[in-house]
Amino acid sequence: MDVKGVQGSIHFDGEWITIVKRQIGQPEAQFKIRAVDVTGTRLKPATRLFHGYVQFVLPGSAPAAEAGGLLAGGRPPQSDPHSLSIRRSSNDAATKLIAAVEQARG
Repeated sequence: MDVKGVQGSIHFDGEWITIVKRQIGQPEAQFKIRAVDVTGTRLKPATRLFHGYVQFVLPGSAPAAEAGGLLAGGRPPQSDPHSLSIRRSSNDAATKLIAAVEQARG
């Protein structure tokens, strides 16, 4: 199951969540999370005007705060390794991914 995001993607194979982030001028960064280690998920659907995001919460860490301002559009910062901004066209895929992760969590 894959979700294409803004400057990255999320892949879920039923056990592992892999978040790949790409920034201009930076090497690709890859973060792996076991679905059973996730304590919570957050999904903010994208609109016509603003990108949304998918975020995974892990034990012992608070979810990254949404950045304010017109350019951030209420999303976590790009540096947050457990979230990814998504476009409106990815809303359905992101909803399915979150449901699959929640089911895998038990």
